[in-house]
Amino acid sequence: MIAFWVAAGLISAAAAGLVLHAAAQAALNAGSQDPTLALYRRQLTEIDDLADRGLIVEGERKGAHAEAARRLLHAADAQARPWTADARLRKPVLAVAGLVPLLALGLYLSLGSPGFTDQGFKSRLAGWRATDPATLSAPEMAAVLQALTRERPKDPEGFHYLAMAHAASDNPSGAARALRRAIELAPQRADLWELLGEALVAQGGGEVTPQARRAFEMALKLDPKAVTPRFHLARARIAAGDKAGGVAAWRALQADLPMTDPRRGALASAISEAENGPAPTAAPAAPEMDAIRGMVAGLAAKLQANPSDGEGWVRLVKSYAVLGETEKRDTALAAARKRFAADPELLQALDAAAKTEPMR
Repeated sequence: MIAFWVAAGLISAAAAGLVLHAAAQAALNAGSQDPTLALYRRQLTEIDDLADRGLIVEGERKGAHAEAARRLLHAADAQARPWTADARLRKPVLAVAGLVPLLALGLYLSLGSPGFTDQGFKSRLAGWRATDPATLSAPEMAAVLQALTRERPKDPEGFHYLAMAHAASDNPSGAARALRRAIELAPQRADLWELLGEALVAQGGGEVTPQARRAFEMALKLDPKAVTPRFHLARARIAAGDKAGGVAAWRALQADLPMTDPRRGALASAISEAENGPAPTAAPAAPEMDAIRGMVAGLAAKLQANPSDGEGWVRLVKSYAVLGETEKRDTALAAARKRFAADPELLQALDAAAKTEPMR
C-alpha cells in the first residue's frame, strides 16, 4: 500500500502541475477573446459525430444537441468579458495544490486502513472464475465473460452470453456492444439481431429507434416467425401514425401464437389499448406500456424453460409489482421462494422486489 500511495502522490503532483501550467497559459492570454462560443460549436459537431458512429441513440442525440444549442445561444447573447489574471493569487494556488495531496494522505492514515491487503481487480476476477457461476452476481458474471471473450475473440456465443450478463446488470449499452461483435462473427443468427433490437429499445428508454428497427427487420428477414421483432415493428408503425397497420400486424401475430403462450394476454391488452385507449378505471398507460408487458411475458416464458435463473425471478417479481399485477406477483414470488429456499440473499432480494411501488 505504501507503494500505491507514493504513486498516487506523484500522480496528484503531476495533475496539479498540469492544471497550473494550463492556468499559466491562460494568464498569458489575458484579454483575448472568450472561447466559449467555439467550445459549444465544437460540442455540437462532436455530438453529431458520436450519433453517426452509433455510440449514442437518436433520442440522446436530440437532447444533447438541444442543450448544447441552448447554451450556445445563451453564450452568444451574453456580453463577452475579457479574461483577466491576478498575479496575487498565484502563491495561494500553489500552496493549495501542494497541501491537498498531503491532507488527503493524512486523512487516510488516520481514518483508513493502510495495512489492508490490496484487492486488485485481477485477483478478484481470478476468484470469480474459480467460483460456481450460479453464485455470481450479474456484474461479476459480465466481468468473467468479458475476460473469456478476450481469450476467445472469434466465438460469437461468448459475446452472446456477455450481452445477456450486461442486460441483467442493467447495462443495455454494454449489451448492444457485445451483440454487435457477436453479429460480426455470426451475421446469419436471427436471435442475435433480435437481442440487439431489444437492447437498443432498452437503451432508447422504450422507444423503437431507427437502429432498433433495422435490427428487428434483419431478425425478421432471417426468421419470419420471430415474435419479438414482429411485436416491436408493429409498435413502431403505431408510433409513426399507422395505427391500423400496426394493429393488423399485432392481430396476425396473435393468431400465430399458441393458445397456451403467456404472451397472448399481454398482446390482447396492447391491441385493446391501441384501438380503444386504456380502460377508464386504469391509470393512463405510458406509450411504452405495451412493450413492457410483452417483455415481462417473455421473461416469464424464459423462466419456465430455465427456472434456475434467480436474478430473472427477481426481475419478474419486480416487474409484476411495478405493473400492479399483484396476483401474478404473489404467484411468482411463491414459486421463487420455494425454489431458492436455501439462498437467503436471493430471498431478501425477492421480498424487496415484491414491495416495489406500482406505477401510478
